[in-house]
Amino acid sequence: MIGKICGTGSYVPEHFLDNDDLARLVDTSDEWIRERTGVVRRHIIEDDTTVSMAVKASRAALEDSGVDPKELDLILVSTFTSEVLLPCTACEVQRELGAVNAAGFDLNAACTGFLFAYNTAQAYIASGMYRTILVIGAESLSNTVNWKDRGTCILFGDGAGAAVLRAEEGTLYQPVTHSDGGKGNALTCMSRHRKDWLPDEQDTDSYMKMDGQAVFKFAVKKVPEAVLEVLSKAGRTADEVDYFVLHQANQRIVEAVAKRLQQDISKFPMNMQEYGNTSSASIPILLDELNRKGTLKKGDRLVLSGFGAGLSWGAAFLEW
Repeated sequence: MIGKICGTGSYVPEHFLDNDDLARLVDTSDEWIRERTGVVRRHIIEDDTTVSMAVKASRAALEDSGVDPKELDLILVSTFTSEVLLPCTACEVQRELGAVNAAGFDLNAACTGFLFAYNTAQAYIASGMYRTILVIGAESLSNTVNWKDRGTCILFGDGAGAAVLRAEEGTLYQPVTHSDGGKGNALTCMSRHRKDWLPDEQDTDSYMKMDGQAVFKFAVKKVPEAVLEVLSKAGRTADEVDYFVLHQANQRIVEAVAKRLQQDISKFPMNMQEYGNTSSASIPILLDELNRKGTLKKGDRLVLSGFGAGLSWGAAFLEW
């Protein structure tokens, strides 16, 4: 059995900051940000929360799939920025949706999170344990960003995306997942729930910190390797893939991956110019956009690939 994506949904806050807005906060410019990242705007929560965005994206995915919330067996939420620690975000979503028959738990793999959650859902379905699973990526990254740090505040935005998977007969293609904790210092964010708590204005460790060069070099090397590894397991080549749906971290990373795979950039859809890096929400938001625009056709071959803090990275091959 495989988990077939039968519906997608997404939600981003209406409020946004464009590059000119950020230029009034830190030493930067629209030209500087566009050239180095491809980001133009990023949407920022005001009244929304990680839970509320996850619920809105989920409702859209359930409507698209025609699945009643009571049919859900499991809810998986990938996030590291939820406003609630207990109960977990997935249980909050379950309550709001009325998905009374679903179990739920959260998963944290940062920007690789949705991919890891998708692969986890596939494993549950292949085992026969569950048949209908809601997979969500939701992040309120604006709560973790130091708005005085030019290296991070220009990159990140808030949002949520979701997909409904239903069990069907078919071939399960083996995914690829990797982690390297030894290089985890390249991207960090320490908890604010610590005994050595300090006032926010001093406690800079509780904001996201990133070695941009290290993350860039890691991504452009490991993502093509993971893509080729998952294609090898599936008995496919890059030429046979219709779309490569990558985590939307940086336009230059996506372009570098396309070049290394010797594939036309048109096969690598991008939307980071509108949303920035939304971490685990980026892949499902992009999937939902492609789905609702009618870009994806039945039988299209897709590779999903995520990469980020951990360090972690991976890929999955699927047929739409």
